[in-house]
Amino acid sequence: MRPSCDGGAVVIVDRPTRAVDPGGGSVSDEQFNLGLVFETVAATIPEREAIVWGERRFSYAELRDRSRRLAMFLHKHGVGAHSGREGLAGHESAQDHLGLYLHNSNEYVEGMIGSYLARVAPFNVNYRYVEEELQYLLTDSGARAVIYHAMFAPVLARVLPSLPKLELLLQVADESGNDLLPGAVDYEAALASSSPELPPVELTPDDLYILYTGGTTGMPKGVLWRQHDIFRAAMGGRTYGTWELVESYEHLAARILPTADIRVMSIPPLMHGAAQWACFYYMTMGATMVFPTNTRSVDPVDVWDTVARERVIGISVVGDAMARPVVEELERGGHDASTLMAFGSGGATLSVGIKERLLAVLPNVMISDVAGASETGVQMGVASTPGSVSTGTFVPGPGTVVVSSDMSRVLEPGDDDPGWLAQRGSVPLGYLGDADKTARTFPVIDGQHYSVPGDRARLLANGEIELLGRDSVTINSGGEKIFAEEVEQALIGHPAVADVVVAPRPSERWGQEVVALVQVADGHTVTTEELLEEAGKHIARFKLPKAIAFLPRIVRSPAGKADYRWARERALEA
Repeated sequence: MRPSCDGGAVVIVDRPTRAVDPGGGSVSDEQFNLGLVFETVAATIPEREAIVWGERRFSYAELRDRSRRLAMFLHKHGVGAHSGREGLAGHESAQDHLGLYLHNSNEYVEGMIGSYLARVAPFNVNYRYVEEELQYLLTDSGARAVIYHAMFAPVLARVLPSLPKLELLLQVADESGNDLLPGAVDYEAALASSSPELPPVELTPDDLYILYTGGTTGMPKGVLWRQHDIFRAAMGGRTYGTWELVESYEHLAARILPTADIRVMSIPPLMHGAAQWACFYYMTMGATMVFPTNTRSVDPVDVWDTVARERVIGISVVGDAMARPVVEELERGGHDASTLMAFGSGGATLSVGIKERLLAVLPNVMISDVAGASETGVQMGVASTPGSVSTGTFVPGPGTVVVSSDMSRVLEPGDDDPGWLAQRGSVPLGYLGDADKTARTFPVIDGQHYSVPGDRARLLANGEIELLGRDSVTINSGGEKIFAEEVEQALIGHPAVADVVVAPRPSERWGQEVVALVQVADGHTVTTEELLEEAGKHIARFKLPKAIAFLPRIVRSPAGKADYRWARERALEA
């Protein structure tokens, strides 16, 4: 069963297709389109709040109205799909692409949903990019349209002459007060001039979801997913933990939570895949997505004020860099966090120290680390409670495996080979415009397609997976492989370390050697010897940094991920 939408209603009609569980287990005869997924939820709970951001409050019905108006505006301007996927290779697209050059806002969510309803493929734009990086991204994506906050208009204006394909500009007003770019349309004016009816297009499970990788170890790459596959892999098509599949649109509507009290805060920017996935995942449950009032940066006081005001029950972050200031502010006291039940991180793990500090203040909160990648979706997780805190070892979900170093076989529990973390089942089609990298990252093993994006892992005897780290930031020192993340985790436990990133530099003796870049916490002092002593408690001596450089700030992406290109440059200077 799949829904057909006419104007204001979602009507269930018979159109059976076939889909397989990402883990290769139970089979469902339904395939999903993300636009129709949202339409189903909005039709079921139209009056429930969907988004709360400061004084802005939008019900599911209002969000649906605005998203449809955007969809019709795009359609009327000739932006959409030119054909289906028949005859296309995995790295090819037949849809127009729309860049979302926005801070977290209702417009970001509307931009995603409205694009899906018009058969346009939206993609994330890193709003910290400088001119050269922005030009590369918009060129690589072949963007036909962009929705952007007015504060980014000056940078966008400088690259527009080199982007002849970029024809439609929708500018979202903000506090910058920047005038409309020549030829641009004000976002609210566009919606007001458009119809709340759905565009006359046939939405399909093959329509694309595009997620650009962060480019922290190389140039950004556009990962192409079928919408059905990303829905299954990360955006609400299966329940995290139990891995129960959503079997049909009717099942999706029936499983929406009956209470309106599920209010979840998303701190990471929606330009990060984990934040998009969490947003859609909770919306398919009928939850209310709450943004802090300040979406330009992490403001810990604002975070906890919003939690208290909106009675938030769950918070999502990306790793220690985002969690540390939030936890420190809670430790200072004066905040009502009594409604909080869950604190989760995706995209980067939380250290044991941060988890223990949070649990010391809020002992009833469940802390979860969720692991995955732009090329795999959600793969595995681990939960921490008082007396049971762990980091780096995960319980795999369906289809999450470790394959051998030569990618010839799937490893069995207890095989000590540090292989590759892989995913089978619902995996991407490929990388936009890159056939060679598509073939390397999405290989066929024993007749089955896998996604192997580059994380090293070890499958333990108990079936759990130890995540070792990204191979592209692995340091080869004297013939030994040292994973940057394991050295970072060994150092972050010291109370004087606010943040740390590890990178290699050339060595005559070892080939490469480990350099740690450390940001010292406010009010603390620490010596190199003290940090080496702390690290020596957790990792072998050959893995210890050969040099430690103390920096005023560690550079990370807006999502909190380490910028290893920047780190390598600083390591050379150390």
